[in-house]
Amino acid sequence: MKLGRLGVWYSTDKHAGNAQIAAFTKNVETLGYDTLWYPESRGFESFTIAGYMLSQTKTLKIGSSIASIYARDAFTSRRGMISLNQLYGDRFILGLGVSHLPMVEGIRGHVYEKPVPAMRAYLNGIAKGEAGAADFPICLAALGPLMLKLSGQMTRGAVPYNTTPKHTAAAAKILGPGKWLAIEQKVTIETDPVRARALGREELSRYMVLDNYRNAWLGMGFTETDLSNGGSDSFIDQMVLWGDADTVKTGLRAHFAAGATHVAIQPVHATGDTAGRDAMLAALADT
Repeated sequence: MKLGRLGVWYSTDKHAGNAQIAAFTKNVETLGYDTLWYPESRGFESFTIAGYMLSQTKTLKIGSSIASIYARDAFTSRRGMISLNQLYGDRFILGLGVSHLPMVEGIRGHVYEKPVPAMRAYLNGIAKGEAGAADFPICLAALGPLMLKLSGQMTRGAVPYNTTPKHTAAAAKILGPGKWLAIEQKVTIETDPVRARALGREELSRYMVLDNYRNAWLGMGFTETDLSNGGSDSFIDQMVLWGDADTVKTGLRAHFAAGATHVAIQPVHATGDTAGRDAMLAALADT
């Protein structure tokens, strides 16, 4: 499977129902994006919703970003991945991640294990007894150097989330040549700094309380001050690119210059503003 240049990242939880999911997925395909990525949802089981979105499209790839390794065992993930690709023409990418302690222990009731050993064991389980496992369309939600190294060793690559071009450059070196480096980047086409940053802070608020992300941001050079009180202006400006379409495109291209092989655009918009969301994707489709 070949991963194209541009994708879209969007949570199915932001849709009002099946009809909206179908319409959005078809629009992403019509606009020419290569892949639509979606997270492990609280509303839809990951493989089930992937099948639904695949059924609504003909050429668009669908990628989980991420499917939690605590949500289903390795055998089930392997069979789900293989089944979706057999049924829908090799268009499903299995993005895996270790999730976060509150979700794993608080919601699912599992024990949150050390991330890298847990992921390595899970990947071994997926590959066990399967010819051609090295070519499975699997990538990892990797931020730190050890998980990035594992991505390069055992999968097609990595799907980092909430990062910067500087992190992209470091990740590309760790992964090495020939690997997918699919970066998620939040954007809003909004030229007013107050409105743009307010949208960014609202979108990022759910991540600011998670240790995995906070530790990763500190590792990228941000400070505790940057992560306080909703995030400093500098932090927000790097996490959510804003401005007119040309300004946002310049920010997206910085990831490619740093070594990304794919950039997944996440439109950030006011609640319910689907017209604004779709306009953003249309304006950025030729990045």
